[in-house]
Amino acid sequence: MKKIAIVFVAALCLASCGQKETKSTAAPSPQDFPYMVEQFADLGILRYRVPDFESLTADQKALVYYLTEAALWGRDILFDQNCKYNLQVRRTCEALYLNYKGDKTSAEWLGFETYLKRVWFSNGIHHHYSEDKILPECSQEWFVQACQEANVEIPEGLLRVMFCPDYLAKKVNSETGQDLCLTSACNYYENVTQTEAEAYYEAHKDNSPEPMWIGLNSKLTKDADGNVIERVFKAEEGGLYSAALQKVVENLQKALPYAENEQQRLVIEKLIEYNITGNLKTFNEYAIAWVRDLDSRVDFVNGFTEVYGDPLGITGAWESLVNFKNMAATERTKALSDNAQWFEDHSPIDQRFKKAECKGVSAKVITAAILAGDCYPATPIGINLPNANWIRKSYGSKSVTIENLTEAYNQASLGNGFNEEFMLSDVERECAKKYGAHMSDVHVDLHECLGHGSGQMLPGVSKDALKEHGSTIEETRADLFSLYYMADPKLVELGIVPDMEAYKSQYYHQMMNGAMTQLVRIEYGKNVEESHMRNRALISNWVLAHATPGAPEAEIVERDGKHYMQVNDYEGLRRLFGELLAIIQEVVSTGDYARACQLVDAYAVKVDPQLHREMLDRYEPLHIAPYKGFVNPIYTPVFDKEGKIIDVWLDYTEGYAEQHLRYSRDYSNLPTINE
Repeated sequence: MKKIAIVFVAALCLASCGQKETKSTAAPSPQDFPYMVEQFADLGILRYRVPDFESLTADQKALVYYLTEAALWGRDILFDQNCKYNLQVRRTCEALYLNYKGDKTSAEWLGFETYLKRVWFSNGIHHHYSEDKILPECSQEWFVQACQEANVEIPEGLLRVMFCPDYLAKKVNSETGQDLCLTSACNYYENVTQTEAEAYYEAHKDNSPEPMWIGLNSKLTKDADGNVIERVFKAEEGGLYSAALQKVVENLQKALPYAENEQQRLVIEKLIEYNITGNLKTFNEYAIAWVRDLDSRVDFVNGFTEVYGDPLGITGAWESLVNFKNMAATERTKALSDNAQWFEDHSPIDQRFKKAECKGVSAKVITAAILAGDCYPATPIGINLPNANWIRKSYGSKSVTIENLTEAYNQASLGNGFNEEFMLSDVERECAKKYGAHMSDVHVDLHECLGHGSGQMLPGVSKDALKEHGSTIEETRADLFSLYYMADPKLVELGIVPDMEAYKSQYYHQMMNGAMTQLVRIEYGKNVEESHMRNRALISNWVLAHATPGAPEAEIVERDGKHYMQVNDYEGLRRLFGELLAIIQEVVSTGDYARACQLVDAYAVKVDPQLHREMLDRYEPLHIAPYKGFVNPIYTPVFDKEGKIIDVWLDYTEGYAEQHLRYSRDYSNLPTINE
């Protein structure tokens, strides 16, 4: 059997789909692997390794390949979901990028090039984290003239979409008291008000014991008579995004013969059926089958999943992640999942909100093979699915930590000067150096494996009860669960952490990042908007506000004109994390929307302008991109004479622009405007 080909070249050229001749049987060493690809605006582009791919069987490699193809065909769907005009902007700008013959060293061209790269990164014209509109760094006059010179047609209205800062200003507006549907630029609601949308979902809510997630795979719009209707995402004729979903289905069907076992075959078959029909009952059957598929080494997420992009938290954004199990590292997460009931029983929350029986909690460490949709280029480093609470309670959930991505982040950050600038002293820096990378992985393990799966909602409480704050509160709950337990001696007993000093690195990082250093990701004068950032801010700011008077467990101190986080009592800090966890769990379990609003508004949104200015000024000289994303490897199949895949070759040479242009060329079949 041929070994996987791993090719490195200094020049980043447009990758072909042809077979490569250079081969290697071993993954590159960290010293040789070029993790950093390029940096622009506030973004750094990295590569990630796919170690142990060569250890997969030929059939497993073929399965990865076809799942990867299914993943990439959903790219246009996410662009359109993020904003109705995103494909129009992307295609026009790509045409200019490919056809412009003018001066490509001018400030105007370089500004335009940066804009297009940012649009690729954010899957649209809004910043992937702040949700604010990205404005071109070239002038409108230059853009019009350049398009004329390149013979590129500018669609009617496009200039307003691109250059007007107040038009489509926010992808997802979560401002309490505003009409979140009308003021959000995302493409989930067409001429539908928030009141109309909420009334529609309430009228169509499934109150059965095994409810369907109404709205998960549809867009709300109106018919000719002004009635609110759903446009379902499905491959069948008449379905929204049907052309792209047909290609997804085609490649899932090609993956079927390579399924590792009957359970995995059932998963793929149910996903195919769901993508064709859009039937949410079939989606439930798929989700249950997926949770029960525990023996396969190759796994994947594919479809409309996370609801952060919907201001009402109903409709899922398209995403895919193809992966395979990291056999050695999974022992760490197995120890957590095997003891899920112990953690549930000892949680500092009210007894009413604890699960009497934790079912089907499975966890593993995975190696990402491809990132797509809402997982690309920026990606989570951990996942816990499915999101339906009744499936989690009755059948369990899967939790993963994506270790090859955390490795890439860690390798790319070595020696960047961040800790030296922002940590209080060598004590905190040495603790971070000794324990930081490992405890970051443990934090993700606890968050995904047990945090999201812990606790229970009281009977009759809707999953949508917390409305626009649901995502923020849920991420806060999972983070607090993780923070509380990483300081527990149980983790030392299980061999997950080395000693009772290790957790301090993550405690310090949480307090510093949540209250201070994550502000470098926000434009000066703006509030905190993204759900995960609000979660971290809520935790740190609540703790600072509730610290013991006169003897605070943690506080912001000034040294030589600069401000730092100082932790005075790590054990006391754990107690405060536990107190807040109990509050947050009660909010979730009872569906207390008013309390959620109070917590978010008081601790998660507002920014101290003086501290914000200081953080930005101290961060700027480090020349570190605050956000990171990835380019994917290229997978090239090798076929035998009968057309069966006998090997798959892996290539890491593709550059950032080259990859996005190739994806737009090879995986794009939706109309520019999807009516």
